[in-house]
Amino acid sequence: MAKRSFSMLEMFLIFLLVMMTAVTVALLSLLFITSGTIENNRDSGYSTTQSPQATQSPQTTPFQNFSGYQIGVGRADCTGQVADITLMGYGKSGQYARGILTRLYSRAFIMAEPDGSNRMVFVSIDIGMVSQRLRLEVLNRLQMKYGSLYRKDNVILSGTHTHSGPAGYFQYTLFVIASEGYTNRTFEYMVTGIVQSIEIAHTNMKRGRILINKGNVDGAQINRSPYSYLQNPQSERARYSSNTDKEMIVLKMVDLNGDDLGLISWFAVHPVSMNNSNHLVNSDNMGYASYLFEQEKNKGYLPGEGPYVAAFASSNLGDVSPNTLGPHCINTGESCDNPNSSCPIGGPNMCIAMGPGQDMFDSTQIIGWIIYQKAKELYASASQEVTGPLASAHQWVNMTDVTVWLNSTHTAKTCKPALGYSFAAGTIDGVGGLNFSQGAMEENPFWDTIRNQLLGSPSEEIKECHKPKPILLHTGEMSRPNPWHPEIVDVQIITVGSLAITALPGEFTTMSGRRFREAVQAEFASYGMQNMTVVTSGLCNVYTHYITTYEEYQAQRYEAASTIYGPHTLSAYFFFFRALAKAIATDSVANLSSGPEPPFFKQLITNLIANIVDKAPTGKTFGDVLQPLEPKYRVGEVAEVTFVGANPKNSAENRTHHTFLTVEKYEATSQTWQIVHNDASWETRFYWHKGLLGQSNATIQWHIPETAQPGSYRIRYLGHYRKQDFLRPAVILSFESTSSTFEVVTT
Repeated sequence: MAKRSFSMLEMFLIFLLVMMTAVTVALLSLLFITSGTIENNRDSGYSTTQSPQATQSPQTTPFQNFSGYQIGVGRADCTGQVADITLMGYGKSGQYARGILTRLYSRAFIMAEPDGSNRMVFVSIDIGMVSQRLRLEVLNRLQMKYGSLYRKDNVILSGTHTHSGPAGYFQYTLFVIASEGYTNRTFEYMVTGIVQSIEIAHTNMKRGRILINKGNVDGAQINRSPYSYLQNPQSERARYSSNTDKEMIVLKMVDLNGDDLGLISWFAVHPVSMNNSNHLVNSDNMGYASYLFEQEKNKGYLPGEGPYVAAFASSNLGDVSPNTLGPHCINTGESCDNPNSSCPIGGPNMCIAMGPGQDMFDSTQIIGWIIYQKAKELYASASQEVTGPLASAHQWVNMTDVTVWLNSTHTAKTCKPALGYSFAAGTIDGVGGLNFSQGAMEENPFWDTIRNQLLGSPSEEIKECHKPKPILLHTGEMSRPNPWHPEIVDVQIITVGSLAITALPGEFTTMSGRRFREAVQAEFASYGMQNMTVVTSGLCNVYTHYITTYEEYQAQRYEAASTIYGPHTLSAYFFFFRALAKAIATDSVANLSSGPEPPFFKQLITNLIANIVDKAPTGKTFGDVLQPLEPKYRVGEVAEVTFVGANPKNSAENRTHHTFLTVEKYEATSQTWQIVHNDASWETRFYWHKGLLGQSNATIQWHIPETAQPGSYRIRYLGHYRKQDFLRPAVILSFESTSSTFEVVTT
């Protein structure tokens, strides 16, 4: 058959047909990208009254001949004030910091694709929770130094949720009141520490590998609201062997030679082994696990020093307690494991969970040791490598205005923020103190009258939206001097190969976390990203209290009363995070908007504790010994010395010294004193005793461990005092003091 030749006109018509087909395909693809998110989520039961929002995501690229990620790790001090400030977490009046048990650290991990382009930052911080103000300021300073390299979509800040860290770094009024005022001194200290940890990680980046492992942790947790958990469908509960999430996920980071770089572990347990009678700043059980792991890897270094970084991050810990002996009436000893967590004599204030140790220090060590041991085991046996591109997606969303599809014909909405009566009851880990009970389903005329007189009455709209929650504080309708709760909330996902880190803006309960992981995992799978490991990283970016399931919400225990956006909060998060997962899976994040930017308030209620001049007693000077040491101690005993002190909060401004104390051993061969412990060591405790008219004492304890070598020792005190001469501005000056020498002998 002879070849047929085409005329110029035919050639032009064929070319035109091909071009029209290509344009049609492109337009259809664009239509699918821009409308697919809404349609898909409508089919899966969720919608919103807002426009879909997300920030740009780095373009993913095929990973051929994968040769490892660029990895950087960094750690920096973010302790802040250790005196004249409320401890954040329990909300207990009078629980002020009066010293330090361990330092608080920001631990940063940077992972970048082999060419260093697409990257992500995960930061675990030894604080109660990340405040929106803290995150916004950290992002601002990163932008000033690095431009667009580290952004809101690829940086996650996560709090470990220790309840023994300083407050005062919030901007929303409820948290400012709980902190007894905003404290710029502590805010600046925290921001500086977080940014510095990221800078260290950025400087230390090298080629390496990431391995992942999972395993169950036993003996470290109980569910503190089991009656709420039982509200979930029996068929759902039957799928799980426990009413807590026991699984720990560990990321092991090594360089290309196999040398250790760092670890991130996620595990669900409240860091409340240190109870609300504690006054020493510390990182609680999760921090103790980090302490043990870093001490093992950084041999020869003092705590807080050395290249290896180990972060034990929070997860869906909302209803999970480390106090494994469970709730008992402290006046009678009988169990108070009942729906209202109340005792026959004394009511809910007597119902407190303890354990597993003899005191809170012992319990912290036991729980921390269990967590550390499992992480060590998983770290040693990790063999599954994480490979693949990095991507990230972020949205700012208005959580007070989300429509949730209950079925094909009915919808419900999230609410303006409000707290229920059971919020004031506290939990078995720390009771509220005003005789409120968990599980409260009715309003109290007495408290309603007080609230109405002071704060106004909640509207019928907010009451109806939050049912069956009886509203104690209608925070979403309170805006003086600033809004009491956030409306604009961060939602964020970062993926590293087959690992997805979801940044949860609050405390998800056990079942909330399980449903959430399944929903996000299913969304990834439906768009081709199969077998994703979804990590629920808790207390990230902004704090919004708790997130229960709809069924748990009906019981109105503490966690449900603290679910501030109403009974459909979890469903709203399903919608937003599934949209982010889809955007990442379809490489369409860049097409989504970033959403309404949250506020950064300039005028805040400041802490009212005055900065007064420090004074030494007549005839004394700062650092003079008031109670000397004994000349000899055995291992297992406590060496204690008391000095003329000065307010430790001065050291959060003048950072000449980076520790309040050192324990030093004399080395005869070199004829020098070598530091063996600092105030980040678990074996040391620094107590500050505030007196009158600027006078104070400082007591330093060394709990001598069995591993202590016999020999000659001394204890040094390093502090700062505030001085102000007539008509001159105050200055903060440093001082040092040394105890007498003492001997340590073995038993």
